[in-house]
Amino acid sequence: MAFAGINYLAVMVAAAVALLASTGWYVVLGRILAAPLEGGEKSGAALPNVLAIVGYIVMSFMLAGLIGHLGPGQVTVANGVVSGGFVWFGFVLPPMTVNYSYSGRSSGRFATQAGNWLIVLIVIGAVLGGFGV
Repeated sequence: MAFAGINYLAVMVAAAVALLASTGWYVVLGRILAAPLEGGEKSGAALPNVLAIVGYIVMSFMLAGLIGHLGPGQVTVANGVVSGGFVWFGFVLPPMTVNYSYSGRSSGRFATQAGNWLIVLIVIGAVLGGFGV
């Protein structure tokens, strides 16, 4: 099932795996830091979780479109990982850097968030590359 060369199943699997990777990232960091991150989710707040899931689906769909432009035979796990890394470096890291520098948030919080998004995009790229979009 594909539209414009994008496999919807691949997009949904990539989003689900990204959600699991992100959750794992924060579970591990929570144990390492032994303290909740500031501004954490309030108990019972469903909206942030719904927005996260929608965001992962949108990111997976957009990265699938970008990876699809690599051309026939070029959609691989390795190229998906590289594409995810490039998207993170070019489109996620710069605005995060600006936002965090103006808001005065801690560098530890910045590194935690930036690392999460790097993992999310690499995982999405790997899954999409594995499916062959």
